[in-house]
Amino acid sequence: MDMENTNLFEFAEFDELESEHIAAPRYSYWKSVWRTFFKNKFTVAVAVLLLCIIAFAMIQPMLSGYSPIKTPNINNSHLKFLKPSAEHIFGTDHVGNEVFDAVWAGARNSIIVSFICTAINMLIGIPIGALWGFSKKMDRWMIEVYNVISNVPFLLLAMILSYVLGAGMRSLIITMTCTEWIFVAYFIRTQVMIIRDREYNLASKCLGTSTWTMIVKNILPYLISVIMTYVSREVPSLISYEVFLSYMGLGLGTTNASLGQSIAMYTSYMNGYPHLFWIPVSVLAIISISLYIVGQRLADAADPRTHM
Repeated sequence: MDMENTNLFEFAEFDELESEHIAAPRYSYWKSVWRTFFKNKFTVAVAVLLLCIIAFAMIQPMLSGYSPIKTPNINNSHLKFLKPSAEHIFGTDHVGNEVFDAVWAGARNSIIVSFICTAINMLIGIPIGALWGFSKKMDRWMIEVYNVISNVPFLLLAMILSYVLGAGMRSLIITMTCTEWIFVAYFIRTQVMIIRDREYNLASKCLGTSTWTMIVKNILPYLISVIMTYVSREVPSLISYEVFLSYMGLGLGTTNASLGQSIAMYTSYMNGYPHLFWIPVSVLAIISISLYIVGQRLADAADPRTHM
């Protein structure tokens, strides 16, 4: 080595703590979830469309003052069965009501009912399902309860509850949650049973960790993506249930607007005025498909394996 160039070199200091430094970047689960979700431009566009639809469905009925119990008026006969135009966006129906107002009032109630029912089913089903899958004693009698409830026809139960409780939003929510929660619980029970006997759970149990702490800390965090996947199917499914029950006359009743009620009411005018039927059906399809796409993509983004 040329001694004249010793100034080009310097001694490196040894630091024991530096060897413990992790070079990997800091990881934030929820930041990674949202970063993965927003990578897909199509999903973002669908999410924006869905938010606009929900916001419009919440606000528009308050401004229109639509009532589904409007009676025919002879003086307004010239306003009946008008085709869609700039003045009447979706046209008018058999009593001169704006179909635009009827559809969005129905969409508002359908969305509210589905979200409330989903929240109730999840809040009841997830904790019970987690305990069910972890406790072998609880599994013995809960599986019998599940077998009984799952064999009761849903339509028969809906008819009985509608007769006993009467039509309305409260009775419809009770109808759609009184048995649905156990299917959520059974799904969570199956997922919990898959991971409850892994090594870290057995070690935690040997250390004296309580059952509820193991469920909350060790098991449920691994099921976030699975739960989101279930929710992404549950919300559109409950909207379809609400529409079906309202179509059968077992839903919100004649005093509350509903997409199912609109579809049932306008079915008889399919021959001469098919747009009356297809417009609410199209709005229902757009809402259901958008909810499924956004929910499914959010479920995929919640899976840590997609954060690489």
